[in-house]
Amino acid sequence: MFKKVLIAEDMDDINKGVYATLKEMGVRHIDQAQYCDDAYLKVQKAIANGTPYDLLITDLSFKNDYRVQYYTSGLDLVKALREKEIAIPVIVYSVEDRLQPVRTFINIYKASGYVCKGRHGLKDLVRAVNQAYSSEEPFLSFSVEKALKSSESNDINDYDIQLLNQLAKGHSQTQISANFAKNNISPNSLSSIEKRLTKLKDIFRANNSAHLVAKAKDSGFI
Repeated sequence: MFKKVLIAEDMDDINKGVYATLKEMGVRHIDQAQYCDDAYLKVQKAIANGTPYDLLITDLSFKNDYRVQYYTSGLDLVKALREKEIAIPVIVYSVEDRLQPVRTFINIYKASGYVCKGRHGLKDLVRAVNQAYSSEEPFLSFSVEKALKSSESNDINDYDIQLLNQLAKGHSQTQISANFAKNNISPNSLSSIEKRLTKLKDIFRANNSAHLVAKAKDSGFI
């Protein structure tokens, strides 16, 4: 079993539940952080001291308060660690059950699991920790299992997500083209955007742009 684990969670009651669960599992050393900045520094300090963490369990969303933070979410935290080539196993423990964040953590940032908080959350967390320790196969809670199984997921990429988000904001194809060009997102020509939106409508079986946005939201892509 993992010997040293860091919990990044801003809610006291959830922190206590995760802490108690890990203790019952036999984890000897457990540290906690209520801010992503603090979690990042703890990971860095542990590495510098030659006693790195074996596992990071992090929430996805952290509430803003009086303290200004550089890393404001679990995604920011994990992204920063990966950019530093810190390969610590990560389990996300969140109420967020949209499919796209799950894909992002598993496919891009190589998370070891994504557990949804809820009635069976702590039981799933135990399974996720055990699986992260013994297997390279990521653990997913039942409600987000289809994130890696959907046939649609193989056709949707990060560019498409940005395109769908722009569409969801009510932007026209001309506005999206200008916005992409301004932010150096390619392809950004009007014809390219029109062709990709047509393809996305086919993938989602959507009748029009509004229908496309609705189906993308229902599927957890935006």
